[in-house]
Amino acid sequence: MSVNHPTRDVFDAIADPTRRQLIRLLAEAETEELPLHELTPVFPMGRTAVSKHLTILKEAGLVQDRKVGRETRYKFNVAPLREIQDWLSFYDKFWRTNLLRLDQLLKEDLEE
Repeated sequence: MSVNHPTRDVFDAIADPTRRQLIRLLAEAETEELPLHELTPVFPMGRTAVSKHLTILKEAGLVQDRKVGRETRYKFNVAPLREIQDWLSFYDKFWRTNLLRLDQLLKEDLEE
C-alpha cells in the first residue's frame, strides 16, 4: 500500500457525484480491493477520467492503492470521513437543540 498523506480537502473530494459513487463501489467491494478496469465500466467515461477521480480521492486519503504487477488496485479508507461526521454532528446537535426550543415556545404560545 502506498502511504497516503492527505493533501486535498475531504469535503472537496466528496463534492463530485462520480467520486461519491467510486467511494460507494470501493466500500461495497467484497474483495476489498478493485482494479481500475473493474471500476471503469460503471461510468460513462474512460479509464483516464476515472483514474483522475481516484487520484483526487487518494489525495484526500479516502482511497489507498497498491501495485500488483502492472495493475493498480484501489481500496476504500473510511478514516477521513470521520472529519465530515464530526462536522455534521455539530450541526445535528445545533438543529436538535433549536428545534426543541422552538417546540417548547410553540407549546407555551398555545397555552396562553
